[in-house]
Amino acid sequence: MKLKYGLLFASMSLISGVYAQKKPLDHSVYDSWKSISQASISKSGNLIIYSISPQEGDVLTEVKNNKNQVVLSIPRGTDIRLTDNEQFLFATIKPFFQDVRQARIKKKKSDDMPKDTLLIYNFKQQKAEKLPNVKTYHRTAKGNNYIAYLGETIVPSATAAKDTTEQKAGTDQKASKKKEKPTPTVHLLNLNTGDTTNFLKAENFQISDNEQYLLFTKKGAEKDSLNEAGLYLYDIAKKQLKKISNGKGTYKQFTFDDAGQQLSFLADKSPEKALLKDYKLYYYTPKQDTARILADQHSAGIPDQWYVSGDASLRYSESGKRLFFGLAPIPRVKDTTLVDFETVKLDIWHWQDDFLQPMQLLNSRTDQMRSYTAMILPQSSSKITPLSDKIYNRISFADDADHEWVLASGDADYRVASQWEGGMKSDVYVLSTLTGKNKQVVKSLAGSAYLSPKADYVVYFNQENGNWYSYHINSEKTVQLNEGLDVSFVDEENDVPALPGSYGSSGWTADGKNIFINDRYDIWKFSLDGKRKSLLTQGQGRKREKVFRYQNLSRQENPRIRTTYINEDEPIYLTGFDKKTKYAGLYLLKKKDIRELITGPYTYKMFSADSKIDQLIYTKEDYQASPDLYLNTAFSNEQRLTDINPQQANYNWGTAELVEWKTPKGYQAEGILYKPEDFDPNKKYPIIAYFYEKLSDGLYTYQAPAPTPSRLNISYFVSNGYLVFAPDIRYENGYPGKSAEEFINSGMHHLARTHSWVDSTKMGIQGQSWGGYQVAHLITRTNMYAAAWSGAPVVNMTSAYGGIRWGTGMSRQFQYENTQSRIGKPLWEALDLYIENSPLFFMDRVNTPVAIMHNDNDGAVPWYQGIEFFTALRRLNKPVWLLNYNGDGHNLMNRQNRKDIQIREIQFFDHFLKGKPAANWIKKGVKATEKGIDWGLETD
Repeated sequence: MKLKYGLLFASMSLISGVYAQKKPLDHSVYDSWKSISQASISKSGNLIIYSISPQEGDVLTEVKNNKNQVVLSIPRGTDIRLTDNEQFLFATIKPFFQDVRQARIKKKKSDDMPKDTLLIYNFKQQKAEKLPNVKTYHRTAKGNNYIAYLGETIVPSATAAKDTTEQKAGTDQKASKKKEKPTPTVHLLNLNTGDTTNFLKAENFQISDNEQYLLFTKKGAEKDSLNEAGLYLYDIAKKQLKKISNGKGTYKQFTFDDAGQQLSFLADKSPEKALLKDYKLYYYTPKQDTARILADQHSAGIPDQWYVSGDASLRYSESGKRLFFGLAPIPRVKDTTLVDFETVKLDIWHWQDDFLQPMQLLNSRTDQMRSYTAMILPQSSSKITPLSDKIYNRISFADDADHEWVLASGDADYRVASQWEGGMKSDVYVLSTLTGKNKQVVKSLAGSAYLSPKADYVVYFNQENGNWYSYHINSEKTVQLNEGLDVSFVDEENDVPALPGSYGSSGWTADGKNIFINDRYDIWKFSLDGKRKSLLTQGQGRKREKVFRYQNLSRQENPRIRTTYINEDEPIYLTGFDKKTKYAGLYLLKKKDIRELITGPYTYKMFSADSKIDQLIYTKEDYQASPDLYLNTAFSNEQRLTDINPQQANYNWGTAELVEWKTPKGYQAEGILYKPEDFDPNKKYPIIAYFYEKLSDGLYTYQAPAPTPSRLNISYFVSNGYLVFAPDIRYENGYPGKSAEEFINSGMHHLARTHSWVDSTKMGIQGQSWGGYQVAHLITRTNMYAAAWSGAPVVNMTSAYGGIRWGTGMSRQFQYENTQSRIGKPLWEALDLYIENSPLFFMDRVNTPVAIMHNDNDGAVPWYQGIEFFTALRRLNKPVWLLNYNGDGHNLMNRQNRKDIQIREIQFFDHFLKGKPAANWIKKGVKATEKGIDWGLETD
């Protein structure tokens, strides 16, 4: 009887297990998998706003209170903004995804495409107003009273009005069939009263920050007999409209000073078909009848053959006494009398050009728009002081822009060398806004420089010696800030031939006399005079092997302030990352210790706090938990606000664990091993190694099932019965290929040797770009892999060395001499290393079936590298496939292409690692005559 009952229970358990078994992920799940974006909490802490976005489809924005109750749900809502008093919310409601898709299918013109809707929600009245066909809207950052938006108004013509009247009178006359052309209209809405003031034929517009003025342009009719064209200023309180600049043209860069009492703008009133646009800088105050010209190309102080740039932004200093604008050389214009088909098309590459011709061509529009900063004192003087020219291509100010000194740098002497160095050195100066004269801070700097908040010091990092320095502008004295410290302030894990970079800075003290600088683990405080240095984080980071970084949770209400200030008299918050356990969290810096506030085996992102820093929101994730949004009150009460991917519970998911081993040379190594949720240690599993450089810090990162640009879709493969291994790789200069062997192969051997459930006969490798190169190298050195997938690989370093990154126009030489490819020398000085690290020269050793993805519009790795790979193996009669997604880039950008490659990748590995039948594209390919008809995905 016991045996019968035992058999019965066993049978029932087996049946229960079958029915409870979760299904593997399939390719239909991608579009519906969601993510959080635009998460923020209001300064009062009463409102929490976030958007839930599917990978493809319509976004949903929700507003919750701090009790986790939905206050407002906004389907398709984006660009969410609150008034300063949190009474009103604004959102742009996008058209339905499917409506836009159908319109694109029908190839509708832009004017006929589905339009946006503006939502205005009143929390006090719990009332929503939706305004259709809104092109754009504007409100001020601190404003509570007004919003302006651009829409269209149908103004009936006299004939149409007559037809309408006759129709209403009951006549048989039909209305005019002529479609009325909509008139652009700017609407000014009083949020408190609901009153709207409408301005017909108005277009570009802006509200002053103090909500005192509305500024807008009118284009005017083609034959402007009413003289409507120009720029108008509407006094909102007085309800008075004033035309402050007359005439047709382009008006832009509307800029009020901080007090809202000075206005500047640029205007070009030259004929519409003029090849050269002649912008002028205008200035207006309420005391003037009309705006006056402050500067044009004939103004004193502007260099000969220069003019006011129409592409530069305008900026007032905090006091309003200074106005900064742009100057530029007057460009040559094209000779329109030349016939296009009789014109020579030619690029001339010159060995002394600053930049290679492809780079010049890609940046030609940017170079044509380049401007140089100048200053004028609009209230007191018409004198123009040019602050920068072609020598100084970068210039920066203190936040208030009222100090004498500004920081400038120029790299003209170092541009050619960037071809092989990658980075660019620069000469650093400070410029006087009073005299225009300069002082050189440091010459030939490889590193970065910063102007102190009070504009009295320059702090810079010298990459060549790894030190931080300060330069006192008045005394012209330079001191080394980290002098006498035995702590490194450069990347301690640097494994490329280039000089290691710094760990950056965290901020400044409010008085501008101290700067906070990061080492690998901790934050230091240095006085700019070099006399004092201390450890803000007490050395706890290095002691605990935790990386502490300053986390600014304070709300910055002044848009002018870009500098980060750290106030030691207030609570200081830090993020922390444990290099050993991979735990992350938020910490509070105490006088004698650093206290954990939120920490654990998770990844935390999107921190946002109320003004009191009493309520904090963030996303929390690990491999098994989707990054949902959480609210934490007083750092003691955490509640989950969202559950964006509940469907995950229906699928066989997985786990992630840290694996450690020793490589053959004795290096300590680590990586991540992903296992299926239904993992059975009594089974044998195929395993795929996915790698790039270092990935183990992502142990607690969620891997959404998504059609990836080209990397391995980890969650999909794990769900479908694969083990996935992501090993870290540390590199030896000159031997990137051997380094990959050292870590990847030894990691896979370690797993197979120590775990019976790893099928050593069914191992695969997958990598993209640098990972694709390493795949190509590995299969020339070992036959341990049953299948390989290589995306956008370099296989011939000798030809790739002299190639061009077509996406940027840069030479590829710097990659081999200084960065990722890690050879460390030019080709002619290390030919043996270039050949040793080029898989092409060893293709005769390959016995692993390999699929290559390399696209004909790859802007990083020339796709002839993939062709060399393919044709070499084809010549050797080795199994190889090349996928070229026409017109796509280094990483797939077209979503349909991303979906396609997921299907092919699983088909490829399923065939070679699981023994499933080969899809037709694997078995026999797809002929060019069948392109677009047969995709080869079926199995005969």
